[in-house]
Amino acid sequence: MAEHGAGGLAVSARDLGVEGPRGWAFRGVRVEAGPGSLIAIEGPSGSGRTCLLLALTGRMKATEGTAVVGDARLPKQMAALRRVSALAHVPGVTDLDPSLTVGEHLRERVLLQRRFGDSLRGLLRPRGERRGEAALRIDAALTAAGLDRDALPKGLRTAVRDLERLEALRLSVALALIGRPRLLGVDDTDLKLSEAERAEVWALLRSLAAAGTTVLAVCSEAPEDAVAVSTRAAEATGADGDGVPPRAGRTRETDEDDEDDEDDGDDEDDGDGLQPRAGETDEADEADETDETDEALETGSAEPSGSAPEPGTGSERADRAEAAAPHETPGHPRADDEVKETADAVAETGRA
Repeated sequence: MAEHGAGGLAVSARDLGVEGPRGWAFRGVRVEAGPGSLIAIEGPSGSGRTCLLLALTGRMKATEGTAVVGDARLPKQMAALRRVSALAHVPGVTDLDPSLTVGEHLRERVLLQRRFGDSLRGLLRPRGERRGEAALRIDAALTAAGLDRDALPKGLRTAVRDLERLEALRLSVALALIGRPRLLGVDDTDLKLSEAERAEVWALLRSLAAAGTTVLAVCSEAPEDAVAVSTRAAEATGADGDGVPPRAGRTRETDEDDEDDEDDGDDEDDGDGLQPRAGETDEADEADETDETDEALETGSAEPSGSAPEPGTGSERADRAEAAAPHETPGHPRADDEVKETADAVAETGRA
């Protein structure tokens, strides 16, 4: 199928990155590959492999960096790139309908390509010519994808749900090739496949690249003869565990130290939620209160510091203080004597 790959696209990217709501999907990706290359995007699941595939095929806008794919400069000319590229086996994008047959998928794709992908002149051709063109496209796509209709249980009437994993992948590639793309992106090329099946997939992709089509393939580990592009570089650029990179000019350790300082500042708050007075701590306030209490206990009822001491010895001052003290308390000895003296005086007055 030399026609679909007659003009493969060169791929060049510099420090390409895509940032989402939860952080960087990938970052700092660089790639240089000529037309008709087999480019393997390798990395663990969740490292941004599919995002990079979508970005290099014009389906996802890059946040930073630049890329040139063929004549299209990304991210400004994404629409132009989408017209000459296709995707296969991408979950959520090119899913097959398990209730449809293989033939129904192929005919549907031909109709969509004729309506939206080809020129208006093709729509004006006679029905016979259109049918002949559709049959040729389907045969060429199946041959290039290595899907033998005669090997299927019911030929083209085989339902997708009855296909093996490798057969479903080949069908998805065939559907993408109907549009004769110059750039083909294939996701999850080794997902849940045996070693033998993986070898068959890479043989298929090599044949497409040899025919002239530039192939982007997502995998866990790239083969030796492919141009390897790793998304592990995104992990080394400093994305935090929550998917958010450190702030510009700062490291993760610096941010953690700042958080510890903020926590320490919160611990210094008083119980009423107010900050301590400037230059004082809780321990200093408690010490002042303790000193004031001890001083009050030691001084007792001492006179103010500004008054002069009363004349006389200490015992005389004590007697005067005792005499000046109130004696209204019941049962006090001095109070009983005064009552007795009053009674005696009243009795003497009566006798007089």
